[in-house]
Amino acid sequence: MAGLAESLRNIWKIEELRQRILYTLGILLVYRVGAYVTLPGVDAAALSAINETSDPNNIFGFFDLFVGGAFSAAGVFALGIMPYITASIIIQLLGAVVPYFQKLQREGEEGRRKITQLTRYGTAGITALQSIGYAIYLLNGPTGQAVVIDPTFFMVTTVIVLTAGTVFVMWLGERITENGIGNGISLIITIGIIAFLPQAFVNELQLRGNLFIFLAEIGALGIMTAFIVLVTQGMRRIPVQYAKRVVGRKVFGGTTQYLPLRVNAAGVMPIIFAQSIMFVPATIASFFPDSGFMQQFGGWFTDFTGWGYSFIFFFICVFFTYFYTAITVNPKEMADTMKRQGGFIPGIRPGRQTSEFIDNILTRITLPGSIFLGFVAIVPAIAFNIGVVETNSFAQFFGGTSLLIIVGVTLDTLQQIESHLLMRHYDGFMKSGRVRGRRV
Repeated sequence: MAGLAESLRNIWKIEELRQRILYTLGILLVYRVGAYVTLPGVDAAALSAINETSDPNNIFGFFDLFVGGAFSAAGVFALGIMPYITASIIIQLLGAVVPYFQKLQREGEEGRRKITQLTRYGTAGITALQSIGYAIYLLNGPTGQAVVIDPTFFMVTTVIVLTAGTVFVMWLGERITENGIGNGISLIITIGIIAFLPQAFVNELQLRGNLFIFLAEIGALGIMTAFIVLVTQGMRRIPVQYAKRVVGRKVFGGTTQYLPLRVNAAGVMPIIFAQSIMFVPATIASFFPDSGFMQQFGGWFTDFTGWGYSFIFFFICVFFTYFYTAITVNPKEMADTMKRQGGFIPGIRPGRQTSEFIDNILTRITLPGSIFLGFVAIVPAIAFNIGVVETNSFAQFFGGTSLLIIVGVTLDTLQQIESHLLMRHYDGFMKSGRVRGRRV
């Protein structure tokens, strides 16, 4: 505890780090306030009354978790940042099959700037389409009751406001990434999830009615969190030997270093991508409220505690783990960089053989990492169905997307704070812990 207090004091001493953290908190506060600004034309009191009696255990309730309650409150940020995630998935998929996007990915900073711009355009387009479905959802009423005061021009105004809201949230996330601390998009998703945590604890305790059992559930949640941290931080270290070379009067190299390959190199993104894909059927079904087949089709993806849903979700997570690892980790580039710097893996020839060696190891360690992500994704369904937890809201924090995002984003943010502290010769948060984000 003394070490934590000392780290917090050190953070406050560093002016740049203090400003970055305060800036981030200010942006997140703006996002949380905007989440409860109701769309024009919606009867907020009627909608609140409907939400109190409606069943939150559906796909809309699950989507509401990722936008911090803005979906059920018909806020201007009702669609949150999820259209941006969907647009990113589409652009990255195109990068794997379309030569133009492959060329952009190889153009360095200029290519990344163009891809970012295309992602922004895609976000606006996807948001506009999803806004139409959300407007139809509100016009029909979540439970068949009218919540729209005046339907005249409601469709037009809703599409405009929701699109502008999502673009603004995207801009807020980019500002955090550039001027704050941590990844802005991930932090926005995380703060929306955390907003539901206190109420989930209260609901579980009230339904259980037994403090001892509730504390046992909290203990199990802690064990699950530790397991996620362990696998998330797990890595395979490949020894790399650097040859000695003389530059002027100095001798460089002659040392052994390690190339770290994470078991979960893709991080939290595959499970976010998979979750976005699972939202698509319900979104499509919302465009056809009078079609029995479409409602049945969308309803099959509504029960996210069902075994069929969990089966599909698991394999989508495994696929996106391999896919995202393949597009973010480039063994050939690693091998070329190592060769230029005079490094080599003992027993492996530089160049193509080194690239193949790294690729083989990466493929092998990604298998348990992908299975881990898939398992964590369906833990809430397992815990709820076998009775480990009583409420669906608490089950969502017992594993799955929610817990993985919270753990992953928290670790990433702490490591960024750690790097700022170490650059200024302060001890970081993780010096005495077991988190292997640092090796010294």
